[in-house]
Amino acid sequence: MSQTQHQMLDVNGIRLSLYTAGPPEGRPVWLLHGFPECWYSWRHQIDALSAAGYRVHIPEMRGYGVTSAPADPAAYDLITLCGDIQAAMDHLGHTQVAMIGHDWGAPVAWHLALLEPERLAVVCGMSVPFGGRPKRPAIEVMRELYQDRFHYMLYFQKPGLAEAEMAEDIPRTMRVMMHGMSGTAGGSTLVQDKPADARWLDDRIDPGVPPAWCPPDAFEVYVQTFENSGFHGPVNWYRNFERNWERTAGLSGQQVTQPALFLIGDRDPVGELEAYTIKKMPSVVPLVEQHVLADCGHWIQGEKPQQVNDLLLAFLHRNYQATTARQN
Repeated sequence: MSQTQHQMLDVNGIRLSLYTAGPPEGRPVWLLHGFPECWYSWRHQIDALSAAGYRVHIPEMRGYGVTSAPADPAAYDLITLCGDIQAAMDHLGHTQVAMIGHDWGAPVAWHLALLEPERLAVVCGMSVPFGGRPKRPAIEVMRELYQDRFHYMLYFQKPGLAEAEMAEDIPRTMRVMMHGMSGTAGGSTLVQDKPADARWLDDRIDPGVPPAWCPPDAFEVYVQTFENSGFHGPVNWYRNFERNWERTAGLSGQQVTQPALFLIGDRDPVGELEAYTIKKMPSVVPLVEQHVLADCGHWIQGEKPQQVNDLLLAFLHRNYQATTARQN
């Protein structure tokens, strides 16, 4: 992988771990990872973007790795998470950037586009679409639909349970998660037919090795990330649906007006769960360009790196070329 530099930034009340690669004169591109991922999930994009002349910034998001992981779930709402990146951009003197996010990183990127319409020149979301502010918190709907059945997001609402289960055997947790939502998966780890009081991963089959798209050296970075941080921070992201809804009231009805790219795999279970949102997306992101990658699951930037890089670089070339006035 391209040579990276690492620094710790004191921003927004936390210590943020930030990796950087690419020529200093290149225009800034931010890569925001999701759950349960790490900065290294962007390794293929770091190489491609750096080679194309961009200055690439890859944070360990709040709660992950060696970035601070506050205990209070209220410290992980979307506006606060956006504030981490906004403060880091301020620290680095960024006045115009490209913002790219996958999984939970995608909602952060979409909301940064709303909050920073001048600073974010372009935005890309992978695997999670943007449909505007919902009429009510999504967790309320889930509670109604899954009163007697298991849903992992409802399981995550119970303090201490999910993070403890996932930490029991971190390599197994990562293998099950990676395989369970890959393009070759036999069944999703998202929606499972079992009682509401069941545990999450007990009945999932562990193949014993990571999927082919995540070789052992990369897999060890994922494992080390959660050995450093545990899972309480990442799971806390899921405990803010009501708070996110309340704190985004001022953004209700706003469109993402920047040039936008949305990528999703045809075998990503999120595609089925969010089919309505994906269809609705052009009404709230009018300049969006959408692509569905064949034979691809949820971990899109790792499963299909060449296709993702080609689409991403073509989009950036049209809308945000690599060099301009020097930035950090």
